[in-house]
Amino acid sequence: MMNATALSVLSYSFCSGSLVLINKLILHHLPYPSLVITVQLWATLFFIQIASAFDFLPVDPIKWKFIKPYLAYTVTFSLGVYCNMKSLSMSNVETVIVFRALAPLFVSVLDAVFLGREYPSMRSWGALLLIALGALGYALTDVQFQEQGLLAYLWPTIYLVVISLEMAIGKKLVNGVDLKTLSGPVLYTNMLGWFPMVIFAHFGGEYERLFTYLHERAMEDEGALLPPVGIVLLLVGCAVGTGIGYSGWWCRSKVSAASFTLIGVINKCLTVLVNLLIWDQHASPEGVASLLLCLVGGAMYKQAPMRKTKDTDEEDREMLPLVSATSPEKTSR
Repeated sequence: MMNATALSVLSYSFCSGSLVLINKLILHHLPYPSLVITVQLWATLFFIQIASAFDFLPVDPIKWKFIKPYLAYTVTFSLGVYCNMKSLSMSNVETVIVFRALAPLFVSVLDAVFLGREYPSMRSWGALLLIALGALGYALTDVQFQEQGLLAYLWPTIYLVVISLEMAIGKKLVNGVDLKTLSGPVLYTNMLGWFPMVIFAHFGGEYERLFTYLHERAMEDEGALLPPVGIVLLLVGCAVGTGIGYSGWWCRSKVSAASFTLIGVINKCLTVLVNLLIWDQHASPEGVASLLLCLVGGAMYKQAPMRKTKDTDEEDREMLPLVSATSPEKTSR
């Protein structure tokens, strides 16, 4: 029977990889990243309220003592989602994946400084260096980098910094905030996260662009105001977004912050393969090879143990079946 850690990893990997592609397609039809995110967050909140009303899922009550610690996470979460969507709207999927592949390097340091883990081993540092070299190789072959220079990497770079902080703060919340249900973190994240998205939409000029588009469509009188394909994709994105909310917090509770970040990188391999089949804005063969080098480095990484405490390598034992075969454990009677 599959253990909880493996199941949480597979669930998160599926939702994470799918959402990158779905959001890219949504933005092709509905180029309003903050408003798209807002709708997805509202959809998750709607699901939680309906599930709670029909006693389908237990949900933690809303209390100020829980809101306060989640405010800091909400800032990084909102900025991370916004930067991710801006990156997707201004570059290709591989660019976002490569910069995400650099995040374990930073999160490993945060793990050691703030979350009580050892620094990575020499093997893991080597794996992280391999990831960095792969990212550099990608940058040297990326057409957008050649045409736009550093400007093409502005939002992905901001995304890298923010997502690293988000991973560390998220793990700190899992360990330190006494929520009883899996719906609790999802509820607080989405409840606190939609308002910043509305503000981002204002400063990004999305309301003005949307109203202008709707006015032009109404004047043309050529059917639906919004593209039906975009609406269908948005609904699918809402469903997958709800799934990533639950699977993400579930997986985060089972592994370290660095391992959680790394899982998000490794599962993007499938995303790349699918993207090459359905999207025309993908990297060159050299760029894809550099990306695969990043993923090889990610596969070589080994989770660092907790720092000299008893009963703290439980997460490492849970992750072991995912990366290597284990020998039978001795049992005593």
